[in-house]
Amino acid sequence: MQKIDQPENHLAEEEQPDAILEALHIRKYFASRQGGPLRARAFIHAVEDVSLALYPGKATALVGESGSGKSTMARLLARMYDPTEGEIRFRGQPINLKKRSSGVLREYRRHVQLIFQDPFSSLNPVHTIRHHLAGPLRVYRRVRSRAEEEELLLELLQRVNLEPAEQFIDKYPHQLSGGQRQRIAIARALAVQPEVLLADEPVSMLDVSIRLDILNLLLNLKDEERLALLFITHDIASARYFAEETVVMYAGQLVEGGPSDEVIQHPAHPYTQLLISAAPNPARSNLDAAESPELVELPARGEIPGLLHPPSGCRFHTRCPHAMPVCKQRFPERTDLGGGHWTNCFLYNTPEE
Repeated sequence: MQKIDQPENHLAEEEQPDAILEALHIRKYFASRQGGPLRARAFIHAVEDVSLALYPGKATALVGESGSGKSTMARLLARMYDPTEGEIRFRGQPINLKKRSSGVLREYRRHVQLIFQDPFSSLNPVHTIRHHLAGPLRVYRRVRSRAEEEELLLELLQRVNLEPAEQFIDKYPHQLSGGQRQRIAIARALAVQPEVLLADEPVSMLDVSIRLDILNLLLNLKDEERLALLFITHDIASARYFAEETVVMYAGQLVEGGPSDEVIQHPAHPYTQLLISAAPNPARSNLDAAESPELVELPARGEIPGLLHPPSGCRFHTRCPHAMPVCKQRFPERTDLGGGHWTNCFLYNTPEE
């Protein structure tokens, strides 16, 4: 059985931070049933050669349109799916992804928790909040008595700002608002004392008026617990507010990444520019196009392609206003733009003739 050890010293991590969770050259293909049993087997190319790293006390935003592979990537990191190719490492050690039935999987999920997009569907409507929160405590043997369990349950509710906690603990999910249900989902993830939180569109199903509260709650928990946090969103403005680093994903491929302010203020890849131009911005009309040409409004250019037969090369070439013949032939190498900012685009990495 593969052993996942507890970190010995957070101070050492602060002095020399290392990635706590890494995905290296991950690919994920799903078998398709289209065409029936007599036709050749086809695959949906959901994630294509993706590498990313999460660090203690740091939030990373994974941004892209619906269907870009963001949620699939979160489920791969949570080990709900096995990658077709590639490797996942926890604290530098590769995780045996084939032993799904062993204790390795349970121990891994003790450290890496996923928060789902829809708080109502992620909670069982026939069970109380007490049941939802007590389950992880018992599975991972964090309590030894009923009194200790009660104390921890109330503490979890207080940590997610559901007070007085006694008024919530015996309620059912349908008796709570959407924001309260999402706080319960966050409390359930915190129950096992994880080191990594994977938040899959955690505020997209909530009213606009309470989204900021949930984001601030996650930010406070990240800072207090030094959590490594992956924030998946289609809202690039939220990414800038929430995360120190932003990574942009299109049709299963990573196309740009770096410090959030740099990526959003100076987008390099045409797809990132398209995302930003589509986001509401009252100040955009006052921008000087000569000074900020990458931020002027761009016309809509179709939709994300199907991934059963994805475009060759850079998958954005079918919508890109700057597409060149080489873009159809192969995916560009990563180009370092300085300051941790990078992109995969032939506009910055001119191929040799």
